Amino acid sequence: MSNNFSDKILEHYSDFSEKSILNRFIKHRTIVPLIKKRTNGEVFEVSEIGHSLENRILYLLKYGNGKTKILVWSQMHGDEPTATAAIFDIFNFLENSVFSAEQKLISEKCTVYFVPMLNPDGAEVFKRRNAADIDINRDALALQTPEGKSLMQFCKQIKPDFAFNLHDQEIYYSAGDTKYPAVLSFLAPAFDPQKTCNTSRENSMKLIAALNRMLQNYIPNRIGRYSDDYIPSAFGDAVQKCGTSTILIESGGFYNDTEKQFVRKMNVLSLLTAFKTIALNTFDDENINDYLSIPLNKKNKLFDVIIKNITLKFNDFTLTADIGIRQKMIVFDNLNSSKWLIEDIGDLKNFNAYTEIDANSQFISQKINIGSDATDILQILNFSS
Repeated sequence: MSNNFSDKILEHYSDFSEKSILNRFIKHRTIVPLIKKRTNGEVFEVSEIGHSLENRILYLLKYGNGKTKILVWSQMHGDEPTATAAIFDIFNFLENSVFSAEQKLISEKCTVYFVPMLNPDGAEVFKRRNAADIDINRDALALQTPEGKSLMQFCKQIKPDFAFNLHDQEIYYSAGDTKYPAVLSFLAPAFDPQKTCNTSRENSMKLIAALNRMLQNYIPNRIGRYSDDYIPSAFGDAVQKCGTSTILIESGGFYNDTEKQFVRKMNVLSLLTAFKTIALNTFDDENINDYLSIPLNKKNKLFDVIIKNITLKFNDFTLTADIGIRQKMIVFDNLNSSKWLIEDIGDLKNFNAYTEIDANSQFISQKINIGSDATDILQILNFSS
C-alpha cells in the first residue's frame, strides 16, 4: 500500500473519473446506465431499496464483504449533486486495476453500501425537495416520504458502523472569518440537545480530524466545520442517535469552478481516504480537539464579485461605495441560465469575493439598487466571467 495514497488518487484521477458526468444537472436517467452496467456482480451487487414518489428506482450498490459496514448516500436534496458525481468516480476507482492493493484492503475490511441518488424526482427539476415539496432531510422521524422511509429502513436493517451524508452548500460560505471559501465542510452531527460526545460521535470527529489534516495539504485554510445544532428530524442527527458514526460532508465552492468539478475531486479524495482510514482503524489515534479546531462555516461572507471604490450618483449627491454581486442560477422547464445581481451596497471591507475589482472611483451614472441586474456595470468595468 502506497504511503502517499492521496497523491496517487490525484495523480490518476483523470484515469478513473466518470467522463459522462460533466456538470451539475445529473438526472436519474443519467445514472441508470452507469448502474445497470454493473449488474453482472463482478465488483458490485446492485439492488433496490425502494422507489421515489414518481416511481423512480432508488438504487443500492454494495462493495466488499468486510466486517465494518459503511453507508454512503447522496443527493437527498435534488439540487445538490456534487457527491453523486464523485460516487460514480469512486465506482470507477474500485474497478481500476491500478488500485488493486487499495481495493483489496477496503473490500476485505469493509462492506460499503452506496445510495447514489436518494431524491431522483428533485434531481429531475433541480430542486431541493421531493415531488411533494417535502424536505427529505427533515423527514427522519415522521418518515412520510418514500425516499426517507426507504433509507431509514435500510439503515436500521444493516446497522452501519459509519455513515456519510453527502450534500452541497452555497458557494458563499467561508472557512471561518477568512477570505477563503469553504471548499468542503464537515460535521459530526449531535444526537441530543446537549451535544453529548459518546464513543460513536467521537469516532465521527476523529475521522473528520484525519480527513482535515490530509486535505490541508491540497486546499489549505479551505475546510469548514458545519454547525452542530441538534435537529432531531434531520437524517444525520437521527442516524447518529442510532449509534452509527455519522459524517456530514458539504460541498462548497472553489475559484473558477462553476460546475464544482474540482470540489467533486476533493469529495473523491475525502471518501476514499475515509474508507482506507476506517479499514486500517487509524482514526482511533486522532484527537477530537483537532476536529473542534476546524473553523466554523460563516455564511454569506463571500460574493462572486466585489467592486470596490465605485462612485455613484443619487439625486444631487455623489458617494463612493463598494458593490457586492452574486451570480444567481435560474432553472425553468429543464433549462438553466444565470444573471448577475447586486446583493449589497456600502462599506464591504469585512467581506471577500472570488473576484475583486477596484473601480478607482470610476463614476457610474445609472441608478442602482439591491436586486438590480449588475451586467451593465460589469461590462462597463470590462469584467469577463
